[in-house]
Amino acid sequence: MIRKPVKHIRDNWKEKVEKAGFYFHEMDGMPYWDESIFYDFTSDQIDHLEEVTQELYRLCLTLVPYVIEHNLYEKIGIPPQFSEYIKQSWDRREPSLYGRFDLWYDGKSEPGLLEFNADTPTALFEASVIQYYWLQDYQPEKDQFNSIHEKLLDVMKRNMKRYVGFGTLYFSCVKESLEDYTTVEYMRDLAIQASITTKHIYVDDVGYDFDRKEYVDLDNNPIRFMFKLYPWEWIIREDFSQHLKDTEITLLEPAWKMILSNKAILPLLWEMYPNHKNLLPAFFEPPNNGTHYVEKPFFSREGENIRTGTSFLRSRNNVIYQAYKELPDYSGNYPVIGSWIIGSEPAGMGIREDATPITNNMSRFVPHMF
Repeated sequence: MIRKPVKHIRDNWKEKVEKAGFYFHEMDGMPYWDESIFYDFTSDQIDHLEEVTQELYRLCLTLVPYVIEHNLYEKIGIPPQFSEYIKQSWDRREPSLYGRFDLWYDGKSEPGLLEFNADTPTALFEASVIQYYWLQDYQPEKDQFNSIHEKLLDVMKRNMKRYVGFGTLYFSCVKESLEDYTTVEYMRDLAIQASITTKHIYVDDVGYDFDRKEYVDLDNNPIRFMFKLYPWEWIIREDFSQHLKDTEITLLEPAWKMILSNKAILPLLWEMYPNHKNLLPAFFEPPNNGTHYVEKPFFSREGENIRTGTSFLRSRNNVIYQAYKELPDYSGNYPVIGSWIIGSEPAGMGIREDATPITNNMSRFVPHMF
């Protein structure tokens, strides 16, 4: 795993990425997509990352029934009134489309799980499409850990088409988020390629018909299936969520992903699989043993509300404590591997790097090859 400067940056790279539909290559005047450098891997390193991703997903799938059977919802910050709703979603084996494991990795030691973005992972479009096109222009004879597009399309064709049947699959996100809209439209395009009937609706425009007990679109048509790029922890705190149990709507990602899209899984996994080589020690209470830890809220995104230290005066509600493992330092650049699971299979990765060891929403996306 070597960080390398590119020999030449494409003269018309902005035109090329925008032609592909990627308009948020800059954020707040700062570069988000950065093709001035790339990370070079060996095929053995890629094979190992793929194996680790599969293993971590296996562990996560054993954790879901464990939480359900031991009624650990309140322990992980999920309101108990949704327990049966989650259980039914799991019992029905409602399909999952995707997830992204954020991994510590230096190319030498074992990868370590930092967190699992199981519900509304970002950086999908740039990992699946934009870095692939970059490779074709830069060094097409090389390879990339990236079958994300093909596997997403396969999941749509084999699973989602059968699951949705002849209904309309709605695709939804919040208004005024170009990044979310791009991801949602990419997913919708895949569904269209899979011959699924689709329609876009913003989360803000979803209504509820009290007489029919149905969620409806702006034309008062029932919404039975919806892919939402809107976190479950936000949904269950909305007033309209009280009707979920009484309707026929199915949301993607499914309700059982509430369990996995939660940093509380990190200490639970450590309890179930202590000293697993791909897990970092994690606890619900601050160890205060002189070791460096990271305090992470159950629900936080892009490095928000993260604290580090060797001691914490008191435990806060709904936080976990994970052993601090500083990201590899490449001349002041700190990369995180985002390894994708599509359906139930490892499918590729994207790399975010920053000038600090804590990745945030302004961290750059950089391509890779092997």
